[in-house]
Amino acid sequence: MSKRKLVIGVMGQGEPCPAHIADAAHRLGELVAQQGWHLLSGGRDAGVMDAASKGARAAGGLTIGILPFKDSSVSEAVDIAIFTDLGSGRNNVNVLSSDFVVSVGMGSGTSSEISLALKAGKHVILLHSSARAAEFYSELSPKLISIVSTPEDAVKQILSLL
Repeated sequence: MSKRKLVIGVMGQGEPCPAHIADAAHRLGELVAQQGWHLLSGGRDAGVMDAASKGARAAGGLTIGILPFKDSSVSEAVDIAIFTDLGSGRNNVNVLSSDFVVSVGMGSGTSSEISLALKAGKHVILLHSSARAAEFYSELSPKLISIVSTPEDAVKQILSLL
């Protein structure tokens, strides 16, 4: 029997999403797939969710989208779309279904996902987070927060935590 593949939750803002954040999410998606891991996101066709899914798909990975509503618009790069009809409550499904959470940038929904992940004892990696946000989350849970500068560093951090 084979070991279950890791599920990496990539969280971040929808729209508007700065180009450098979308680019980092796309690269992170590629790297996640290259490791043979599955990528989980909010699944919509916007911002970090869309970019990370497209990156993983381009690298041959499996993508899972946890969508807030039954009529949510889905990224074309999502292989498995799960329509929760939970609205923002789906953020808990996102983090509980992920082995690790990587936050790319920051938004209010992303902030809730980080908090839920920390409460659940999940490791969270902050990529392109502001110094204030990094300080805040590090103070809340110093053993579970990692701060990185590149998608490559995020993957190295996951590997070091395995």
